[in-house]
Amino acid sequence: MAGEPTTGTATGSSREGWFGWLDGSLLTLCVGSLAVVVLGGLVQVSFGAFSMTVVEAWQAVVNPEVVLNPQAWEAFLFGGGVPEMNRRSLIVWNIRLPRVLVAVLVGMNLAVSGAIFQAVTRNELASPFILGVSSGAGLMILLTLVVFSGLSAFLPLIASIGGAIAFLVVYAIAWKNGTSPVRLVLAGVIVGTVFGSLQTALFFFADDIGVVQSAIAWTTGSLTGTDWEQVRMALPWTAVAMLLALVSSRQLNVLLLGENTAKSLGMSVEKVRFALSGVAVLAAAASIAVAGIVGFVGLIVPHMVRNIVGSDYRKLVVGCVFAGPALMVAADVGARLALSPVQIPVGIVTGLVGGPYFLYLMRKQDKMGEI
Repeated sequence: MAGEPTTGTATGSSREGWFGWLDGSLLTLCVGSLAVVVLGGLVQVSFGAFSMTVVEAWQAVVNPEVVLNPQAWEAFLFGGGVPEMNRRSLIVWNIRLPRVLVAVLVGMNLAVSGAIFQAVTRNELASPFILGVSSGAGLMILLTLVVFSGLSAFLPLIASIGGAIAFLVVYAIAWKNGTSPVRLVLAGVIVGTVFGSLQTALFFFADDIGVVQSAIAWTTGSLTGTDWEQVRMALPWTAVAMLLALVSSRQLNVLLLGENTAKSLGMSVEKVRFALSGVAVLAAAASIAVAGIVGFVGLIVPHMVRNIVGSDYRKLVVGCVFAGPALMVAADVGARLALSPVQIPVGIVTGLVGGPYFLYLMRKQDKMGEI
C-alpha cells in the first residue's frame, strides 16, 4: 500500500500545472489496460455461432462503411434502423461489440465507485458490494422487473435510489458519535444480507418463468445478451459519474488526510462526503442496471491501481477508469470461453478472482481497515 498523500499532493501546487501529476507508472498502466481491452475485445467479437478469424473480426470492426457512417452511429447511439452492411460487420457491430462496450462501462463504473467509497470512508475494505450499495440497487431493480416492469426504462435512476437508500441505512447503523471502518463494514454486511434475502423472497412473486430466469442471471452478474440498448442506458450516467469523479479528485485527496485536517483546510466535510457518496452510488447503479451484481471489481481494482500509481486520487481515478474495463473485459472473455459453448455469468469469474485476492490482502497486511 502506498502511503497517504501529503498536503501538497492533496491540494496540488501551482508548479505542477494541470498535468504535472502524470508519470510513467500511470501511463504504463493506461497503455497496458488499453491493450488488454483491445485484445480481449477482438477475442470476444471473433467467437460465436458465426465463426470468423481475428483478422476478419478486426476488419469488420474498422470497416469504414460503418465507422464513418453517421446513420449507423445514429442507430447505435439513439436507436432506430441499422443501415445496410455486410454480414460480418452486422454481426460484430450489432451483436458482439456492444457486449464489449458494456463490459468497459461496467468495469469503469465499479472501479471508480469503489475508489470513491474507499476515500469517503477512509476504509480500504469499502466497495459498492461490501457496503450494501449493490444489494440495495439490486433489490430495487429486481422489484422493478418482477412487479413494475413498465418502469424498466428508468432502471439506472431506480438503481441509484436503491443504492442511496442502502448506503444511508449502512451509515445510520454504523453511526455512533461518528463512524469507524469496522462498523461500516459490519453494517454493510448486515444490510447486504437483509436486502439479499428480500431479493430471494421476490422470486416467489414472479409468475413468469422467463422473468425468474432473467432475474437469476442478473443477480449473479451477466453480460450475456447485452446490446446497444444497454450501452445507451449506461453511457450518459457513466459520463456524468466519471466527469464528477475526475473533477472531485482533489477533494478525495483532502478527505484521506483526515477529518480534522480537511476542516482546517476549509472543507465542509459532511457535505463533500455526502456529495461524493452520491457520485459513487450513481456509478455503481449504472453498472448494476445493465449487468447485474458483479462483485469484487470495486474492491480489487482500486487496490491494484493504488499499488502501482500511489494514493494521489488524481492518478488513482484515471487509473481506475482504464484498469476497471481491462479486468471486466478479461473476465468476460473467461466467462465466454471457460466452458464453451456454455457461457457462465461474468460475476462468477470476478468472484473467483476477487475472493483469493481479498484473502491475499488479509494475509499480506497485519492491519487492515482505515486508510
